[in-house]
Amino acid sequence: GLVHKQASCGVEQALVHRKCRSVVGEEGNASSEGIHWVAQPCFKNMFSLLLLNLEEYYFEQHTANHIINKGCRDERKFRGSLKICSKSIIFEPDDNIQPIIKVSSANLLFLEHLFQLDVAGKLGDVVQTLHQLYRASCLDKMGDQAAMITAILQSRLARTSFDKNRFQSISETLHMECKAEMVTPLVTNPGHVCVTDANLYFQPLNGYPKPVVQITLQNVRRIYKRRHGLMPLGLEVFCTENDLCSDIYLKFYNCQDRDELYYLIATYIENHITEHTAESYMLQWQRGHLSNYQYLLHLNNLADRSCNDLSQYPVFPWIIADYSSSVLDLTKPETFRDLSKPIGALNKERLDRLLTRYQEMPEPKFMYGSHYSSPGYVLFYLVRVAPEYMLCLQNGKFDHADRMFNSLAETWKNCLDGATDFKELIPEFYENDSSFLVNSLKLDLGKRQGGKMVEDVELPPWASGPDDFLQKSQEALESQYVSEHLHEWIDIIFGYKQKGNEPSVSTLYKYAFFFFPVFHPLTYEGGVDLNSIMDPNEKVALLTQILEFGQTPKQLFTIPHPRRIIPKLKSLSRTSSHSVSITESPVSPNEESFEDLTEESITLAWNNIVLLFSFHSQNYSTLKMFSKESKTIQRSVSFSNMALSSCLILPGDTTVISSSWDNHIYFYSVAFGRRHDILMGHDDAVSKICWRDGRLYSASWDSTVKVWHCVPGETLSNKKNHFELLAELEHDVSVNTINLNSANTMLASGTKEGTINVWDVTTAVVLHQLPCHSGTVFDAAFSPDSRHLLSTGEDCCFKVIDVQTGMLISSVTTDEPQRCFRWDGNTILSGSQSGDLLIWDLLGGKVIERIKGHTGAVTSMWMNEQCNSVITGGEDKQIMFWKLQY
Repeated sequence: GLVHKQASCGVEQALVHRKCRSVVGEEGNASSEGIHWVAQPCFKNMFSLLLLNLEEYYFEQHTANHIINKGCRDERKFRGSLKICSKSIIFEPDDNIQPIIKVSSANLLFLEHLFQLDVAGKLGDVVQTLHQLYRASCLDKMGDQAAMITAILQSRLARTSFDKNRFQSISETLHMECKAEMVTPLVTNPGHVCVTDANLYFQPLNGYPKPVVQITLQNVRRIYKRRHGLMPLGLEVFCTENDLCSDIYLKFYNCQDRDELYYLIATYIENHITEHTAESYMLQWQRGHLSNYQYLLHLNNLADRSCNDLSQYPVFPWIIADYSSSVLDLTKPETFRDLSKPIGALNKERLDRLLTRYQEMPEPKFMYGSHYSSPGYVLFYLVRVAPEYMLCLQNGKFDHADRMFNSLAETWKNCLDGATDFKELIPEFYENDSSFLVNSLKLDLGKRQGGKMVEDVELPPWASGPDDFLQKSQEALESQYVSEHLHEWIDIIFGYKQKGNEPSVSTLYKYAFFFFPVFHPLTYEGGVDLNSIMDPNEKVALLTQILEFGQTPKQLFTIPHPRRIIPKLKSLSRTSSHSVSITESPVSPNEESFEDLTEESITLAWNNIVLLFSFHSQNYSTLKMFSKESKTIQRSVSFSNMALSSCLILPGDTTVISSSWDNHIYFYSVAFGRRHDILMGHDDAVSKICWRDGRLYSASWDSTVKVWHCVPGETLSNKKNHFELLAELEHDVSVNTINLNSANTMLASGTKEGTINVWDVTTAVVLHQLPCHSGTVFDAAFSPDSRHLLSTGEDCCFKVIDVQTGMLISSVTTDEPQRCFRWDGNTILSGSQSGDLLIWDLLGGKVIERIKGHTGAVTSMWMNEQCNSVITGGEDKQIMFWKLQY
């Protein structure tokens, strides 16, 4: 983050800033009088916004002479730039040998400094401004000072506007102009934002560091709304796909301006890029298309974490727990940190003390007294490459030598045992630039108690050097153990464990990280409404507190995050096939031939699948039962003179249920070999039936889905089933297919006009009504974790819907309609219109394998729970049995 940012500024300027800030000092007791002297190395561009105090603005500059001992024989003049800031004036001499002078506004009237402006006509305006700033500095309360400075700033912005001569082309059309601030670590710079039909511009009020920042809209790849200072006022723009650092971060003075600018840019780029959600990134990560590192970067971005905001810097987990071995063994679980717990819960003794303190604490209660990410912690890690930021944050001083980032082992131990140390890591630990571990600038960071100077970070024995340490850290992050457990850490930082209801005392010890608030309530999004606070002093105090303490990421997930899927499917091929002649047989059906046909969550994990045998059926309206062992027909019964549309066998293998186009649902007793009951529940053809937990779900062309409570009769021919209609889910058009999720809490229905409806089964309320397809929906199914819904239709498309938001997150166009499918949330096995079986890489949108099957459309497909048997049926009146081959 900051390492990259320094590099992007140019090596010379970065080194200047570092060295300049590293030798900040005082002359005599000048600090008590408000004078700070900054000795300069011999480089240009010595001034930096980091020389300002926190929350201070740089307004304007004037070319001037600093005159010393005027009228005396030893009179001296130093030419330079006089900079007017909201809480100070700064004189930067042209002569690099001379120090920068900074004078606090509160001390302006008590010091005798003579500055001679080159433009005498500006003198009156400068004096008036200094008087205003002096009056602001004399106010007793910080809130009143901030309010007056804000008024001065807004007045200056109102008197200026964006210079249209800065447009790249005279043909550009202006769409919007407003006031804003450009955000960089620890400082903000006010100015004017302008967006045209081709470019985004920012013109700083003070012209620093350059007159205009320009971004070509065509280059924009990502844009995020940000929460800045607890307010929804930020906007960050990226011209790269995966880079950690953005091209510009803007903070607006009202959310209306922010949202309007976001809309303008998003509208321009919507045809160039795809907007990603946490769910879409999660889907890619699950399938292995994103590394653990890339996924964490994307989640940080979506959760308002930015390298430009040190109070919301990207957060990464401690992964390795072994810092003493000579060899790092990534095959041993004990090498790794327990990712199911936050740092504060890894040490049980410390956790006991924290829980005791929590129970004794007055309101507002919170678990941990410090955050896992804060500006101080970020700069703790980065002090060797960004010393100027730490000096800015800590009033020109480094931390005590023994509290510096001296050793990986010491830091990890302190995170485990320290009373107030719960910090996680930053992305730099898993990147390729090891400079933050090396004191290459030769900074004087102090001497430790043992007399040793603070130099490079002490690495664990298993690392041969800084680069090797980063390489092994990357390997650990991408290891199988972390891939299998990373979702647990995501639950804590970005997910459902971030907040929750406070538990009883008896469960505190077990779930110490799973209640609200784990941290101070102010750290959470929505923890305080700054607009409702009228007292400016209270507002400033809250902002200062939260900016120093750190902020909890935006919550991205409200249900448990699924674990990563490691696909095992390699290839699917048909090696042999043969037809089996069918002869009528009165033999009772073997139990093994009647497996539970309920649609459970499945996992595709074959290496090879072969066609064992097939059966041929002559009549669409006849229910036939076959033995897969004897390869003979066991039952044949005709229910109607119209086609049967769906069938299933109830648990226990004693009853088969079949639906028909004649509007009826038939119950067939296997033991007695006869039709047992009829349910006349619809006014048009019954298209699909499902059975779950004693309930029958029936879909019909009469535009309804009905839920029945069905109590089967005794196994006597004169006993009937009892049916009770529990719910009727009404649609606008005919329903062609239905499916339930694994928990039986949601039902998806697909209509003949292409609409997908997602229903809450418990309340019979529609959650989403989504126009997904342009023709009939052939099939639909939830993923095993119920987060996504896949559908296929007459329009030759697979569509993936995020169940929680109802958003379309993926669409794959096929060469021909896919009539039915099974999927595991990652890979699809589908039956096509031409009769082939296809295996799809959904994310890549391509066919992995194609297996010759039927000579007509594959209209139905079943798979057993062990995922080693598949049965397909087609319009060629063939039923084919497929078996996993090892």
